[in-house]
Amino acid sequence: MKILNIETSCDDTAISIFEVKGGTTNASFKVLANNSNSQINIHIPYGGVYPVLAKKEHTKNLPILLEASLKQAKLDRKKKPVDAIAVTYGPGLEMCLWEGIIFTKELSKKWGVPVIPTNHMEGHIFSVFGKHKGKFIIPKIKAPMLSLLVSGGHTQLVLTKKWMDYEIVGETLDDAVGEAFDKVARMLDLPYPGGPQISKMAEIERKHFKESEKIGFSFSLPRPMLHTKDFNFSFSGLKTAVLYLIKKIAPDGKLDDKTKSAIALEFENAAIECLVRKTKKAVEKYGVKTLIVAGGVAANKHLRNEMKKVTGNKIKLLFPTQELSGDNSLMIGIAGYLNYIKNKKKVPKPASIKATGNLRL
Repeated sequence: MKILNIETSCDDTAISIFEVKGGTTNASFKVLANNSNSQINIHIPYGGVYPVLAKKEHTKNLPILLEASLKQAKLDRKKKPVDAIAVTYGPGLEMCLWEGIIFTKELSKKWGVPVIPTNHMEGHIFSVFGKHKGKFIIPKIKAPMLSLLVSGGHTQLVLTKKWMDYEIVGETLDDAVGEAFDKVARMLDLPYPGGPQISKMAEIERKHFKESEKIGFSFSLPRPMLHTKDFNFSFSGLKTAVLYLIKKIAPDGKLDDKTKSAIALEFENAAIECLVRKTKKAVEKYGVKTLIVAGGVAANKHLRNEMKKVTGNKIKLLFPTQELSGDNSLMIGIAGYLNYIKNKKKVPKPASIKATGNLRL
């Protein structure tokens, strides 16, 4: 069957089409089209995503991306080009989610095809199996499986004892780690999106220098909740510690590049250590055999290297490709199809589908 996939949970508009067959544990996919539009340049002046502008861009870009995808897949929109449509209905910015949902409902009515409402976070879990072009399959996975989901809006540890059943065993109590990266980047006067900028500076600093040698004094940042017995996280205090450090070093807020790099390195070290330590504890407690690390922050090179130390050769470690680490429609299609098959092709009526900004797994 052919599925059209739509993602508008935040500031990326994405549409893809694939052909798929098989069941929930042996599905085989062929990407027919994959297109997206990033709004980064539009939101740079605001230092973050401005929801009203994001909504308007989705409205403008959805028809354009649909036409491009249908053309790329060599499908005729006047006929019934696909058999179903998978769309993100949460979590995310509700006004952005609604744009994708309304657009999907219109297409569903026109083509007479079912709508598969899909959880964005489940999409991130399945993103590790996808490719942005060509063919891919869902391989056999050994359970228990643990997923560390790290993005601008979420930081969660999700346990899977039975395929496609989820239990959140740990999560952030305040800021998501991606959000903390972006906020610290703003403190350091780095351009949006700030997370990748911090990681880039930290990686260069890590290879060549020690912060104490480069700026003339040493400092350290806290590792919040590092030694608690649970698997929860907290990044608000770490972010505040960076703010106080900056005020101490430079009351006028003006930092030289050397100091910025040193702070970026120590902040990244602290944040990643928290993620890795809690993940390692969960892996040991639940006897995890497969570890997934997904979401935008999964692209972080230091996180990837540290997670490899946790798993060694005994535990299967899976990351998404760079192209699928951020928000994308292919991951929505994968999760949507697998749920479609799992639920024996039963889907809710399109009219009942609503945007759910705080949707949980």
